Amino acid sequence: PKPEMRAPATPVAKQSKKDQVLTLLRRPDGATLDEMMTKTGWLRHTVRAAITGLRKAGHSVEKSKRDDLTCYSIKTAA
Repeated sequence: PKPEMRAPATPVAKQSKKDQVLTLLRRPDGATLDEMMTKTGWLRHTVRAAITGLRKAGHSVEKSKRDDLTCYSIKTAA
């Protein structure tokens, strides 16, 4: 039998680490530093620097508490 013809797979653009952090921060419950570190592979100080960079870029990054952990979130886009 003849093999099934398939269209070539369209490559999916890989999400940058900054975009990964933004996605986490935009979740309804935001994200902790540990969650952002796990997602990006960054160290704690690098995640904090990224948050500072987002603030400088005009994002309104808010801090709150979730189960005694500091949680960061973005409620509005820059």
